[in-house]
Amino acid sequence: MSGDTAARPAMGRRAFMHCAAAAGAAVPLVAAPPAARPAKLKISVLSYSFRGLLKEGKMDVFGYLESCKHRYRLDAADIWNGFLISTEESYIKKIREALDEREMALADLCVDQAHIWEDDPALREKNHQNALAHLKAASMLGARFMRVDAGCRADTWTAEQFDHIVKRYREYAQYAHDHGFKMGAENHWGAERIWANLRKLYQAVNHPGFGLSIHIGGWPGSDAEKAAADREVAPWACHTHIPWNITEGPLEEKLANLWNAGYTGYYSAEHHSGRDEYAEVAIQLAKIRDVLERFRTGPSKFLQKRA
Repeated sequence: MSGDTAARPAMGRRAFMHCAAAAGAAVPLVAAPPAARPAKLKISVLSYSFRGLLKEGKMDVFGYLESCKHRYRLDAADIWNGFLISTEESYIKKIREALDEREMALADLCVDQAHIWEDDPALREKNHQNALAHLKAASMLGARFMRVDAGCRADTWTAEQFDHIVKRYREYAQYAHDHGFKMGAENHWGAERIWANLRKLYQAVNHPGFGLSIHIGGWPGSDAEKAAADREVAPWACHTHIPWNITEGPLEEKLANLWNAGYTGYYSAEHHSGRDEYAEVAIQLAKIRDVLERFRTGPSKFLQKRA
């Protein structure tokens, strides 16, 4: 996963306890015009955020779902396939049962090792079969979105690479569309990290089952170029990942880009340190929840006025 592991100042105990409590607190509903304020805040956390606990054998996908529901009071999950031990139907059914028991939606299935382009044709086919298996799993799990990377580690695609990537995405998008969800790329690594490339890809695929998952701020270039990309991509975003450096920095401005564009997906925290993950994720979720709640209930200099 792309991410930010920059050092940050320590948080005092009182400030941390305030944030952690806010992350688990129920959010009151506030009467407001439906067009301006959603009925509920759509917040999730990517299971990749707990890869340290996963590596230590202290969390599996079922523990992750339990934490989402009862530790963080979330009603949606965002599963990275590193938490899946297989795509066998019997195993995926158990995860679906766990989601249903907790009355949780699956906002996103985030799939690695299924990227479309590899120079080796055998690896391309292996990844293709993995993508197909995860598309089936996404359907069984009731996912709203599934991320598959485009592939290619260079900053640009060749004509051959681009044509193959577009062809595969159309095939996958058709399956997703037929099964009631969307799938697509993310500004994650390689050529798809560059906004001009991702925009070209989106326009070329041109399918109702295709969308974009956006790692906020995850672009190369200057701060101004990153800010422009985050603004311009917002109307096309189907899912988002919000890293630590954004929650500690220009969070209100970045989330306002999505809010102003009428974004209807989930705002998903993504943590990268691999340390103190329960507490660190609580801080991120508290800050995301705080900004979104203020968007619902009060003015912000970043929000566009609505009629």
